[in-house]
Amino acid sequence: MDACTLGDLLDVIGGPSVRLHTAPAGLTVPVTEAVLYDAHAPLPRLPGALLLAVGVRAAAAGPLVRAAAEAGMTGVVVRGEDGPVGEAEARGVALLSVDEDAAWHHIHLLLASAIGARPAASGSGLGDLFALADAIAAAAGGATAIEDTRQRILAYSTVPGQVVDEDRRQGILGLQVPPSSENTEQYRVLFAADRPVRLPALRDADLPRLAMPVRAGGETLGSVWVVDDGTLAPDAEETLAQGASTAALLLLRARAAQELARHQNSDLLRRLLEGTADASTAGQRLGLEGAVRVAAFVLDSAASVPDSERTALRLLDVVRLQCEARYGRHACVLADGVVYALLPAPGAREPQGRAGVEGPSARRSEGLSTVGHSTPAGAPLRRTNGHSHKRLAEDIVLRAGQALRVPVRAALGELVPDVGGVADSRADADLVLRVLGPELPVATVDEVRPRVTLLRLTELLGERRELSAGAWRRVLEYDADQGTDYARTLVCWLDAGCDMAGAAKLLAVHPNTCRYRLRQAQQHVGIDLDDPDERLVLWLQLRVLAGLRGATS
Repeated sequence: MDACTLGDLLDVIGGPSVRLHTAPAGLTVPVTEAVLYDAHAPLPRLPGALLLAVGVRAAAAGPLVRAAAEAGMTGVVVRGEDGPVGEAEARGVALLSVDEDAAWHHIHLLLASAIGARPAASGSGLGDLFALADAIAAAAGGATAIEDTRQRILAYSTVPGQVVDEDRRQGILGLQVPPSSENTEQYRVLFAADRPVRLPALRDADLPRLAMPVRAGGETLGSVWVVDDGTLAPDAEETLAQGASTAALLLLRARAAQELARHQNSDLLRRLLEGTADASTAGQRLGLEGAVRVAAFVLDSAASVPDSERTALRLLDVVRLQCEARYGRHACVLADGVVYALLPAPGAREPQGRAGVEGPSARRSEGLSTVGHSTPAGAPLRRTNGHSHKRLAEDIVLRAGQALRVPVRAALGELVPDVGGVADSRADADLVLRVLGPELPVATVDEVRPRVTLLRLTELLGERRELSAGAWRRVLEYDADQGTDYARTLVCWLDAGCDMAGAAKLLAVHPNTCRYRLRQAQQHVGIDLDDPDERLVLWLQLRVLAGLRGATS
């Protein structure tokens, strides 16, 4: 498991909460723990630690910075903006700051949670909650469940012999508290309290509960519930209060782990899209095996968006939410105003932890496990795989448009055999975005292949002098000088497969008129219509570079 670095820490909690002033040793230095400064105790040697300058004014923290450097610490956190930046740079120690009115115990909890977070293989970080639930159940004497604020059951105890009722059984089966108006009222009472509360049974067959909200820094993170069968320990309320405090720390660590993993996965996806990441390592990190496709989502450029950057971030949230609901933990990234997501091939493995009732170890990664996907070796890629991807994209476009009140477009690149082809699929998606419009808000590259091919040809022909030179320019110049219509006549004739009657129909003229124009064009412009290669190049240049079409306007 990799150590937390200063850069990782700032990715999780940087910004308004904790600000970096200098990092002379770089952002890759390890951060092992956060410690509170005690003026009455000698400073221990703690390599990699962050020292919180409790009781020391920021402007007077120079000696503390020197002491921290001698103790091998990574950095010092002061309260206020006027910390000793020069001293920190001279000593090779990072200097961070928090607001003047920030509570040190809250900052310590925040830093400790982020430092303790690691993006584990399961992507969870909630595993210790099951051990905590068992510990509370054993000490309090009743079956215990830990929930989040949406009444989802994150962990539950498995102490043998403890009494449970039907409400608890149903909650564990679905990992969700059964909804009811009575439940809503109990949660209202619970979240208004700041200590354990005793709640009556909702039905005759059920049992009362002892419950406690879980909070950190004034934020409600969830709740802990203990089944009360009348045999709870005398100090059950004290046990529950202590357990809720520990649960707050674990939930903060889980959140920090998820945010850190999300950031790292987004950065990895960005490098995959750019073609600079190692494909095998990236596939393993993202939990992707087999065929994938890049989906690109963008706000309609024709729409008036007051705060486009903020709206694009909201679009990222919508795409991420929908992809996570479909595939489990998912990497999405916003790059240059476009939200990109990797869509695994349909029929791949489902995320772990979605079966029926399982043991605690399986439940610990419920809803947070990495998606794995596989394709049989040598199996051909099926173009029908795009159907479910397109349906998902259409659903996201619809939901995002309603939520953001701005039209959204979505493009799907080619399905590639593995993550090594992500950059190519992204290039396809970017081309598709350029041909979308109100009449076609969502499309796969296969559906608009002719359009994107001509678009790419236009770019390639225009970039190279030798590809853009030729008789087509002379034809256009002659038409402009003489008022003739030789260019359109040539395009119609070539579009009609060199059939005079077909060309005349497209031009709405007599075939003899068409024949005369072609002879005149050859004579005055100097083109050889008997040469099939010249006909092909002339047709491409007039169609692609001049933008002429066979049908009359």
